[in-house]
Amino acid sequence: MRLHTLTVTAFGPFGAPQRIDFDALCGAGLFLLHGPTGAGKTSVLDAVCYALYGSVPGARQSTGGQGQKLRSDHAAPGTRTEVVLDLTVAGRRLEITRQPPHERPKKRGTGTTVEKAQSLLREHDAVTGTWKDLSRSHQEIGEEISRLLGMSKDQFCQVVLLPQGDFARFLRSDAEARGRLLGRLFDTHRFAAVEHRLAEERLTAQKQVAAGDTELLALAHRMRQAAGDIVGLPPVDAAPGDPGLADAVLTWAATARSAAREHVTHTRLALDAAEHARVAAQRALADVRETDRLQRRHAAARERAAAMEARADEH
Repeated sequence: MRLHTLTVTAFGPFGAPQRIDFDALCGAGLFLLHGPTGAGKTSVLDAVCYALYGSVPGARQSTGGQGQKLRSDHAAPGTRTEVVLDLTVAGRRLEITRQPPHERPKKRGTGTTVEKAQSLLREHDAVTGTWKDLSRSHQEIGEEISRLLGMSKDQFCQVVLLPQGDFARFLRSDAEARGRLLGRLFDTHRFAAVEHRLAEERLTAQKQVAAGDTELLALAHRMRQAAGDIVGLPPVDAAPGDPGLADAVLTWAATARSAAREHVTHTRLALDAAEHARVAAQRALADVRETDRLQRRHAAARERAAAMEARADEH
């Protein structure tokens, strides 16, 4: 949304018509609205809000007699209170005219009469360069503006027009009070709900991590029991929930695996040496058995020869 011009008549402290050219002010991208108390700074913002939504923000809003509250005490009795806002919103150039109820003297006779509130919404046709009437209905204009801005009047006042009293109280309050005030001004309940949801998910994740840590430590304990004295490593120096638990277990497991591989290598070498010794022992046993067989055969032959020698005379 971009404001182009604002024209107020008999509104707030402005008795005579006043016109503000926002295009000229916004040339540098930023401008300051300042002045002494009662100069009409808040009335300018009230006029913008009144043009958009048909009511003013804060405590100045009332359901009855609002025209009298908005009307300038400096205006002539016959001058009608009016706010005209020229703006571009959602790519459309619009002009909104608002006139609150007006109590004026009767043209005939004595006394006063009340004119009803009037509203007019026009749109600028860039092709023809003319303004086209869109609606004179308060409800239709309000719905159209709310749809184009994407905010209701309360949301607009909370987010765009920060009430002065609330802002001063915000500056003087402590952190907790500022948090409550910001929550009321900007409707941060949904963010609190998200924060609560994230806190619940954090607790759930912590429980899951603790369960995973316990299971991880149990696996490390089983690995150590299975390795026994072969690895010779102390238990994992960590507890469930410690930030470095996984890294500690992985480091411990890597060291255990390295020690186990080294032990396997030594065992295989010892096994190969034992196998070679077994083969050599089998060969030596075969040689000893063959020698024993030959020795027994030789002894038996000598016994037979002695027997034959003893019976030589008989032969």
